[in-house]
Amino acid sequence: MDTTLESDSTFVTNNRLDFLALYNRAPVHVGLVIILPNVTPLRQRDLFQAALHHIRGCEIINAVLEVEYHGERIECRQHPLPPG
Repeated sequence: MDTTLESDSTFVTNNRLDFLALYNRAPVHVGLVIILPNVTPLRQRDLFQAALHHIRGCEIINAVLEVEYHGERIECRQHPLPPG
């Protein structure tokens, strides 16, 4: 995480619990993308493409974007992190 924060990089993971806790303690970060749940590589690519489409042209500084399947539909939810 230190390397990601120092390089101003957005981090992409499917490890929701650990990284939400870590990023919740960071005063400033350039975003966290969480792909849920842990799925096959083909499905991960689809979810990652949806995440890229969602963040195109918008800021995710101090935010988390969670991307997951609901049936066959992909849903992206963005919220502040840390909250408030």
